Amino acid sequence: MPTAVTVRLRAASDVPRLVEVLAAQQPGSGYPVRWPLPFPAEDFVVRDGELGAWVVEVDGEVAGHGALLHPADGWEADGFTAALGLPVERMASVSTLFVDPERRGLGLGTRLLDVAVGRARDLGRVPVLDVVQEHSPAADLYRRRGWRVVGETRPPWLPADRRPVLLMTLDA
Repeated sequence: MPTAVTVRLRAASDVPRLVEVLAAQQPGSGYPVRWPLPFPAEDFVVRDGELGAWVVEVDGEVAGHGALLHPADGWEADGFTAALGLPVERMASVSTLFVDPERRGLGLGTRLLDVAVGRARDLGRVPVLDVVQEHSPAADLYRRRGWRVVGETRPPWLPADRRPVLLMTLDA
């Protein structure tokens, strides 16, 4: 049983450990869909357009990550703009949320999600996210936390045999 769980801003020194956690959780979660990635995993963890990025630590060890992004141009921005009727400047996308598989069940993902949503609200933005439908534990977590599906889309990286990605938002 952990004695201390904290969420803090991500530091550059956290990235190598986060890449390890990402790789460790990928076989069980299927996230990210493309694995190995066609680019450095560090570029998946640290992204352009971040409005905030956090790690969760358990007993001083980095055990997960979550970020908040300005919705990227293209399929994501187009999908959310069409679904919500809002300009992208009014939205913030929860992204790169993952937890060490050995630490699942401790509420770490929920803590990261709450921090990202809080930051979106502080910025006066509507929180949004996308999730691959086959990643049902993640989609189920979001639904239990009050997120609702507002649309579906097919990003260019999604294999043709997969169902469309769900677009979700969290109402005030």
